[in-house]
Amino acid sequence: MNRRNYQKELEAIIKQNESRSRVPRLFLHSCCAPCSSYVLEYLSQYFEITVFYYNPNISPKEEYEKRAEEQRRLVDALPAKYPIHLKLGPYEPQRFYEMAKGLEQEPEGGERCFGCYRMRMEEAARLAAEGHYDYFTTTLTISPLKKAEKLNEIGELLEAVYPVKHLPSDFKKRDGYRRSVELSGEYGLYRQDYCGCIFSRRER
Repeated sequence: MNRRNYQKELEAIIKQNESRSRVPRLFLHSCCAPCSSYVLEYLSQYFEITVFYYNPNISPKEEYEKRAEEQRRLVDALPAKYPIHLKLGPYEPQRFYEMAKGLEQEPEGGERCFGCYRMRMEEAARLAAEGHYDYFTTTLTISPLKKAEKLNEIGELLEAVYPVKHLPSDFKKRDGYRRSVELSGEYGLYRQDYCGCIFSRRER
């Protein structure tokens, strides 16, 4: 079976949008500033973006707040062709622990992580639909440790539930991850050494 090339699908959508009379609006779930850096540099050439920082999985609260502040700092500093806005979601760790109930022993990258992706992306899809955005997506596909196929599958499932289009992505392509590391250095961004939750912290 041929694997889909999500980067090519994204490029095709960008091409189609060139003939539109207005700039399309994107609601972008972001896990952290470093992962969003390349994504924003790239997509802000083609979309007006609202960065949605919503990560109830992050523990402890001080870590959550530190990452949120770095996200704010990056959005304020990054030059962009089209506007980049920031929406900070509420810190709701209880939602993560409810979702993870019964999955505590799952390995990193397994079903617990898939549920976490879904929880965060669903909140993004819901708010994107409420705000009449053209698209929603997540920065998570930039990570070499996360499966673009699974994240895009979740996005497409949510597209069928909420009246907003999912923007396909595999931001690792085009040296996206390497560029995010470069940009993190340029802006002095804090790069955490675990994904965010208590389970990933324990495995670290």
